[in-house]
Amino acid sequence: FLATDIMGTWTLLEAVRRHNIPRMIQISTDEVFGEIMEGEADEQAPFRPRSPYAAAKAGGDLLCAAFHETYKTPVIVTHACNIYGPYHYPEKLIPLAITNLLEGKPVPLYGDGSQIREWMHVSDHCRAIAEVLRRGKSGEVYNIGTGERISNLELLQRIAAILGKDESAIHRVADRPGHDRRYALSHQKVSSELGWKPSKTLAEGLPETVAWYREHESWWRPLKSGEYLEYYRKQYKVRDAA
Repeated sequence: FLATDIMGTWTLLEAVRRHNIPRMIQISTDEVFGEIMEGEADEQAPFRPRSPYAAAKAGGDLLCAAFHETYKTPVIVTHACNIYGPYHYPEKLIPLAITNLLEGKPVPLYGDGSQIREWMHVSDHCRAIAEVLRRGKSGEVYNIGTGERISNLELLQRIAAILGKDESAIHRVADRPGHDRRYALSHQKVSSELGWKPSKTLAEGLPETVAWYREHESWWRPLKSGEYLEYYRKQYKVRDAA
């Protein structure tokens, strides 16, 4: 995380500065704001990351702000909520749940499942990025969210119901360290200034996503089985570290 989100962001910022690239979009996360137990985090909310990943993302965002202030680098930062949809890597919550259930396997649920997350279909996120790219102002920050928030438990219950499964398929496992209880973004700024609004509700997008994974087993099964990783290792002569 540190190498990618801090040093990687610095590398990109330097490239933009040195080669006069007209615009850079730093796509960040709502996790930089930490737990938002009440209300919503707007673009002025303080960073309170509670995991190394979130801290690394916050570090990259601060570098963007510093480069814009110091060098007038044309960078814009976005903070997005959780994304779902087709081609989502199957280790993530929604595709993991869908593919496990399609395989007849249980779905793991961290802790009591009461953690609240905000969800957005990938097509809405892409539209938002396009609007920020075209009309956003350099040095600005835009939160991209939907206001549609549910618990992890309710999310898995919905997926199970779509696939004709009951709650017995959901298996609770030990909670992970530093697991934030609630994320919540205000997307008023991107809506009022750039005219973007989410177009697809979770009730619409979730069944579509389930159907996509059901119809594209040839895409996700090799990823879950490790076949692609083995191909990559042979193709590029990659060896595990000693």
